[in-house]
Amino acid sequence: MKKNILYAQSGGVTPVINATACGVIETARQNRDRIGKVLAGRDGIIGVLREELIDTTRERKADIAGLRHTPGGAFGSCRYKLRSIEESRREYERLIEVLKAHNVGYFFYNGGGDSADTAYKVSQIGKKLGFPVQCIGVPKTIDNDLPVTDNCPGFGSVAKYVAVSILEASLDVASMASSSTKVFILEVMGRHAGWIAAAGALAQREDGDPPHVILFPEIPFDRKAFLARVKQAVETHGYCSIVVSEGVRGPDGRFLAEAGTRDAFGHAQLGGAAPVVAEIVKDGLGYKYHWAVSDYLQRSARHIASETDVEQAWAVGAAAVKLALEGKSGVMPVIKRVSNDPYRWKIAETRLSRVANREKKMPRSYITKNGFGITPSARRYLEPLIRGEAYPPYDKHGLPKYVRLKKAMVKKVLPEFEV
Repeated sequence: MKKNILYAQSGGVTPVINATACGVIETARQNRDRIGKVLAGRDGIIGVLREELIDTTRERKADIAGLRHTPGGAFGSCRYKLRSIEESRREYERLIEVLKAHNVGYFFYNGGGDSADTAYKVSQIGKKLGFPVQCIGVPKTIDNDLPVTDNCPGFGSVAKYVAVSILEASLDVASMASSSTKVFILEVMGRHAGWIAAAGALAQREDGDPPHVILFPEIPFDRKAFLARVKQAVETHGYCSIVVSEGVRGPDGRFLAEAGTRDAFGHAQLGGAAPVVAEIVKDGLGYKYHWAVSDYLQRSARHIASETDVEQAWAVGAAAVKLALEGKSGVMPVIKRVSNDPYRWKIAETRLSRVANREKKMPRSYITKNGFGITPSARRYLEPLIRGEAYPPYDKHGLPKYVRLKKAMVKKVLPEFEV
């Protein structure tokens, strides 16, 4: 009997995570002689535990294709990390019960480092509990902080959004600088790794172009040096544009914007670095400022996605199916850069144990000596990832035509389970 695929999305979504889902489903449909259905967990692993499974065979071919240009998480996502089997054996037993009940032979978990950890645990526990299942981690994270893979699907589009946003906002600020705002601050995501903040520098083409200051999580915040840099930019260019990562820390190692609470993964919740930096500018220099937080906008801006990113996102989804059909388990498809000029890439694979709970930060060689910008090597790495446009189709009212799935649920056959 042909085994089914169970696919689930995890963590914060990206502009292209649905392109990965499209890659999974379309490739599985091309292999109907070897694969049964593609089921999807509603709201990630939580939906799997609750036996809330979506039957993607009920979706039209055109709607599945439309996932390639639709943002958000089409099947729902969650922030839920499985603990060890010693701590939560019943959850693992429940997962196996659900997989058995719905003839699932392949489990694909589409997410970042914590999700790779979940997929890795399930691949190990399935054997112990008497139901081996092929587990494939599928990479996704706008933070670009997964190891082994050259870059992470989702990052290229967010990088493009940030570079365009700081470029356009800076043109606005520059036009009013003589009589109004002197400093503009854009806060971007990136708790421990400054890849997204670094992408703002792609807006620079000539000396003096914005952003004039980038604040990275990898570089301890130096108030005196920062204020001197801002003052120099204002005196030289008439204004100063700043990109700040949410994860910037002070010399004591504490986040500048730590709110004192924790999320479901145990990560410190941050209250906003941009307003903190703005107050430092006001207190230290007295300049009028404006700040903005890109927040969900950066990770949902499918209308300005990188074509490279869309292609890579679809490719890792398709590769996950191929790895499963090859009998692989406990692995993840990754992107391998073949060359910079011309930019070429291919899909490779790695063990989930090399990805789970590991983080790839910006190398120091990618950050300028003064800590406020990027080096030529960083630019060579980043620039190809934002290339190309992959605009969604638009309707007659001038808005993107995004897909909404039916999400028909599979009939439950197991007792209810409280998560």
